[in-house]
Amino acid sequence: MSIEELSDDELAGQPAAYWTGVAYQALIAFTRARQAEAGFTQPQFWLLRNLSANDLWPDGSGRTVAELEAAMSGYLRAEDDLAVSAAELEQRGWLSRDGDRLSITAAGEAARLEMKKAAPAIRARIHDGIPDADYVTALRVLGRMIANVGG
Repeated sequence: MSIEELSDDELAGQPAAYWTGVAYQALIAFTRARQAEAGFTQPQFWLLRNLSANDLWPDGSGRTVAELEAAMSGYLRAEDDLAVSAAELEQRGWLSRDGDRLSITAAGEAARLEMKKAAPAIRARIHDGIPDADYVTALRVLGRMIANVGG
């Protein structure tokens, strides 16, 4: 049964964990499919972001795959293999390697900026028909549920 088929009273009794799980799977699948259409994977984008001095790694120094995995531990999925993704980016010339440390190249920085251009369209599709105020309310409700269970 879809969420649109449930009455407000029925929805009020639904388990939040189930629906947040359904939302997570659908949103990740959609995002990854759009990124694949644009020629890259989500882990590849994350690698570039986590190595860029202009994004998530102001230090700009090289990092090992283990350090990158630790930095991304909150959002990596079980199927994500950063070593494989890094090797693909090395083959494209977007990462360089010094021993076990990876660094972003100038071409990788340009690719990161190009990949970033896909985000607004993905967000627009996900948020279509949802006023910002409703979106903020949904996130505040989720935040409260997380706090209620000690997360």
